[in-house]
Amino acid sequence: MHSLPTHYGALMSLWTGLPALLLLLIWSLVEPGIVDSLLVSQLPTAIQEGSATDIQLALSTVHNLAINAGVTADATLMPAVNHLRDLQSRINLLQGGVILAMLFIGIALTWRRIQPEMRARSEVETIVRGLLFASSAVAVLTTVGILASVLYEAWMFFGKVNALEFLFGTTWSPQVALRADQSGSSGSFGAIPLFTGTLLISAIAMFIAVPVGLMAAIYLSEYANSTVRQYAKPALEILAGIPTVVYGFFAALTVAPFIRELGESMGLAVSSESALAAGLVMGIMIIPFVSSLSDDVINAVPQSLRDGSYGLGATRSETVKQVVIPAALPGIVGAVMLAVSRAIGETMIVAMAAGLAANLTANPLDSVTTVTVQIVTLLVGDQEFDSPKTLAAFALGLVLFLVTLALNFVALKVVQKYREQYD
Repeated sequence: MHSLPTHYGALMSLWTGLPALLLLLIWSLVEPGIVDSLLVSQLPTAIQEGSATDIQLALSTVHNLAINAGVTADATLMPAVNHLRDLQSRINLLQGGVILAMLFIGIALTWRRIQPEMRARSEVETIVRGLLFASSAVAVLTTVGILASVLYEAWMFFGKVNALEFLFGTTWSPQVALRADQSGSSGSFGAIPLFTGTLLISAIAMFIAVPVGLMAAIYLSEYANSTVRQYAKPALEILAGIPTVVYGFFAALTVAPFIRELGESMGLAVSSESALAAGLVMGIMIIPFVSSLSDDVINAVPQSLRDGSYGLGATRSETVKQVVIPAALPGIVGAVMLAVSRAIGETMIVAMAAGLAANLTANPLDSVTTVTVQIVTLLVGDQEFDSPKTLAAFALGLVLFLVTLALNFVALKVVQKYREQYD
């Protein structure tokens, strides 16, 4: 017999469940549009003759009223609400009946096809390969869609703002003035202060995270006994599970005041929100990324390399410096690049500890902001997506994407250069 009984069972499950799931997916995509089109006729005439925005707002209110979402009832909308509830009950019954019918039809058709000489295993493998390909395609197409949307919106932005002004301008003030005679009525979109703020805070964070994380990884993998490692490694990795908003509170309420008081005692002018406070706390947050990944990479170095080094008379520290670290360097570089990407993309700590002021400075005691914080700031609230202020967020996102891509490219080249092959 070509196939095992489990293959026949898997084939029946696939042929029974997949069509029903596909129908449910299509139904969930099509149903809202059909329901809304049926509801429009139940809206008051004044709303039907209004703009598309008025109709959409009324439909949203009807949906909220239908699920008792705390919206004040409007007598003119109650016919539409009652009609929606009736439609939903009918649709649910119809949906359940159709799906059950498809399940039974799938079972019956598959049962008729199953024969001892049937190559069920081949069919199951073909279906599974198709599902795996579809999953990969979804991931790739999602990435392409995100990139395409960012590129389109960034192109719209650069149609309104000069690219050189954006990339090399030193004044960031995207707020559009209320009157034409006000200074900067068209906004200033020089992003250099954002880039320098991002680099400054990321550099401070990496200055803390890389040495501490790497030395912690070396100690845990090469020097610590099993008891210390058993408790120290999980305790260190707990830092990775703390929400960033908690780190932000810690930075804003503890670290920033401490730095300000310490600086004032030394006669230094320290801002209440500083890049140093944000960078220090961000570095603490990133330590587990570096230490955990580096520890795993160092432990993956073959023990035979260590034994050979010891056999040649090298000490443990010499073995670590001249054998273990070079062998684990590709993985360590990957861990550092991951930490850099994490630092560049952090938002909450910067917003709470470094502030929102776009200052062009290299002084870590001043208040600065980053690219990600400004992206959030530009898109918060009701915004017009055809204004330069809102479109600037997509231009910043494109720059962030290109920087991350460049970091990954550099990491790949470093890994390829120093990769070692072991038998």
